[in-house]
Amino acid sequence: MEFGRRLAGITDVLTGDEIGDDYGHDESIGGLLTRPAYVVRPRTSAEVAEVLTLAAAEGVPVTARGSGTGISGAAVPRADGIVVSFERMNAILEIDTENHVAVVQPGVTLRELDERTAEVGLVYPVYPGELSGSLGGNVATNAGGMRAVKHGVTRHNVLGLEAVLATGEVLRTGGKYVKASTGYDLTQLIIGSEGTLALVTEATLKLQPRIRHTATVLAPFRDVTAVAAAVPTVVGSGLAPLILEYIDALTMAAITHTADLQLGIPDEVRDSSQAYLVVMLENRDEDRLTADIETAGELLTGLGAVDAYVLPGGSARRLIQAREQAFNTGKAAGADDVIDTVLPRAALPEFMAAATAIAQAHETFLVGCGHAGDGNVHLALFQKDAERRATVLRELFAAALRLGGAISGEHGVGHAKKKYFLELEDPAKIALMRRIKHAFDPAGVLNPGVLFDAEPEGSE
Repeated sequence: MEFGRRLAGITDVLTGDEIGDDYGHDESIGGLLTRPAYVVRPRTSAEVAEVLTLAAAEGVPVTARGSGTGISGAAVPRADGIVVSFERMNAILEIDTENHVAVVQPGVTLRELDERTAEVGLVYPVYPGELSGSLGGNVATNAGGMRAVKHGVTRHNVLGLEAVLATGEVLRTGGKYVKASTGYDLTQLIIGSEGTLALVTEATLKLQPRIRHTATVLAPFRDVTAVAAAVPTVVGSGLAPLILEYIDALTMAAITHTADLQLGIPDEVRDSSQAYLVVMLENRDEDRLTADIETAGELLTGLGAVDAYVLPGGSARRLIQAREQAFNTGKAAGADDVIDTVLPRAALPEFMAAATAIAQAHETFLVGCGHAGDGNVHLALFQKDAERRATVLRELFAAALRLGGAISGEHGVGHAKKKYFLELEDPAKIALMRRIKHAFDPAGVLNPGVLFDAEPEGSE
């Protein structure tokens, strides 16, 4: 009770029945609801600093929360802890058209930023598929999305941060400049740390010109391996696709059915195709875009595509929207887990073959899609037996690591993939990460149990 009163002296606090269910979960499959003891809703970084100082002194765990759209459990709090909700720190502080940057608070959503940047002909190019997601959450998980093949993921588009350490110190990293060789890059260290090192209270984001002319080419292939084999050539063609996605036939059928979308592909082509490449091109000049479309069509059919179809604008937009919602479609269909492993593009065919063999060996149903252009594979697993499912996940992650990849490309580790991360990753690397965690958060209060197992009180 005394701790709650002290929190209330700092900022707005919710307790008990005032805390709604939304504060206790994210969108991860099978995630349990855990209602925290306190929810604080700060308005300034100074308030965040005071909350963290108090929490560290009392050893109370702290979990940051944006929109709660993550799917790896990183925003699931502890029952004895505090949720720091950034819903009231939701201002776009600046759109700087000369330096091509936006300065935002963590509660700003992607949709809000997109609407503001559109007014001045600019765009923040990271589209992870859920526009209600917050920028703070995107920074915490290093979110990616379909446009990463051209513009990179969050870490490639964040120039600087304001962040609060568990010790109550407020620091600024980076700024409105695009390069620096001055000490350690603390900006990049905090990005993707899933709320375990610091709480981000402001981000300076790189903006790009908004290109007017786009076109989407859909290329069906007779098998997934052929799709995967085509990807490096498409990337190296000089077409610079904005989006380069693969979608297997079952996922395509599910998302188009859910969206009530007809793509105009002849039945005989659809029935003989096991997978598709979706290639979105953009150009400032319409005539050059037309030439690029012709080049893409010839390239794709030369790489084994059954045909290449240029989708009408409305159909293209709806297909991209449906692809962005593939996770929700899989979740609604009863998927038991989803992975987002990433590996070198050239290793995609070998990984897809390995994934098929693993699924068959363990009688598990796998369907998926992915950001083929950057080697990010999204697979939905349908396997009700928890022990068998864990074996499949372990073997899939091990296969990706063996091929030079990583467990997560954009969703993060959170609670959901932690045991595989700790088991399969290089122990020396994990030990170094633990030391970094302790340097940032000596009291161990920031998101304990995410990435690492929570350590006993008093340990280092």
